Amino acid sequence: MVNITDKIKDKLARLRAQLLEPGPGSGGGTGAGFDVSKSGDARIALVGFPSVGKSTFLSKVTKTKSEAASYSFTTLTAIPGVLEYGGAEIQLLDLPGIIEGASEGKGRGRQVISAAKTSDLILMVLDATKRAEQRALLEAELEAVGIRLNRSPPCV
Repeated sequence: MVNITDKIKDKLARLRAQLLEPGPGSGGGTGAGFDVSKSGDARIALVGFPSVGKSTFLSKVTKTKSEAASYSFTTLTAIPGVLEYGGAEIQLLDLPGIIEGASEGKGRGRQVISAAKTSDLILMVLDATKRAEQRALLEAELEAVGIRLNRSPPCV
């Protein structure tokens, strides 16, 4: 038996996903909400699928309160926070969840990945029950746009 609350959450997640999709002829959107000024000594992008704990992690390690809920696509823009560690200020970016096809623009994936590219480090946040599958998919999406994880830049 399906609970009405679950139906509403599913509908809300679908509507939020539609908000993330660029409209026909829009050219992929403007990137509004993803242009965050770089601050501090380093920048770390929190990258992962929807509802894996990126916002919760940001809220726990910084003074930033990033909204977290039990439905997908709660985070729609880049949310910055600052972590102070060993005298250094490290900017963390809570990015919207990446979905399969993000490298092709699905779910505003290009904007999310572009924001990640501006970072000094990409921290993949994974669901512990699906970590191998999610890691492989995230690595494939990032590789598709030229982000090489754990590899030296090519000799040019």
